Amino acid sequence: MFNYIIWNPDGIIVDLGFYQLRWYSVLFGLGFILGYLFVKWRFKRKQLDVKLLDNLAVYLVVATVIGARLVHCFFYDWDYYQNHLLEILLPFRFTPEFEFTGFMGLASHGGGVAVIIALLIFARKYDLKKLWLLDTIALVAPLVGACIRLGNLMNSEILGQPTNVAWAFIFKQVDALPRHPAQLYEAISYLFIFMLLFIIDKKRQVKDGFILGVMLVGVFIARFLIEFVKADQSDFEAGMTINMGQWLSIPFIIVGIVFIVWSIKSDKSGEKTIN
Repeated sequence: MFNYIIWNPDGIIVDLGFYQLRWYSVLFGLGFILGYLFVKWRFKRKQLDVKLLDNLAVYLVVATVIGARLVHCFFYDWDYYQNHLLEILLPFRFTPEFEFTGFMGLASHGGGVAVIIALLIFARKYDLKKLWLLDTIALVAPLVGACIRLGNLMNSEILGQPTNVAWAFIFKQVDALPRHPAQLYEAISYLFIFMLLFIIDKKRQVKDGFILGVMLVGVFIARFLIEFVKADQSDFEAGMTINMGQWLSIPFIIVGIVFIVWSIKSDKSGEKTIN
């Protein structure tokens, strides 16, 4: 008999009746705070005005929530949200009774696309080098992703498939089956990628775009592989050889490879980076 890990945390830290402070929200916020500190460090190293960070933080938070929310609702749970359109962008449930739910359901692929768009708009508005800014956020993105996946772990959501490995978790709030702790796999993978990117950025002189490329390839290959041990996120994924998360990961991997190759070639040829 294996001594599986019994996982049954209370996802709520404080319950005021009308509002619940959840571990997911705290860890989500922690990810952005840690990301902010690393971005501030990179801005100072570049001798840029750190006052821009307050505006940048607003761009990133809004883009992440909206992008991640829209992709989740349209790609993973449209059967429900097509009849509850207001709940897509409002943190409330209106039926069977009014309830504050927060934004339950965020897809990282949508957040990634929205953040890139927001960064391009921000760079143009404040006359910053686009690829340098994308690299800066790419550096901290895996750290934010790790915090979010730990939040999923505290919520007992985004579960792995049933397994008999010795480190399996039994998510008591879901069922009594030992399962892969897929959230933990992702969190550990993202932390490793963050450390790798930090070392590259600190020790090596690389062309703009390289950090972005490595992040995209690393994060989304990890996501693609871990999806094989995840339980289906939506009913329509049952029986699919490659699920929705994997299909959405493939374009990011390809784009990441393009940035890596372009950065290496431009470094060898002495080309200027994109402004």
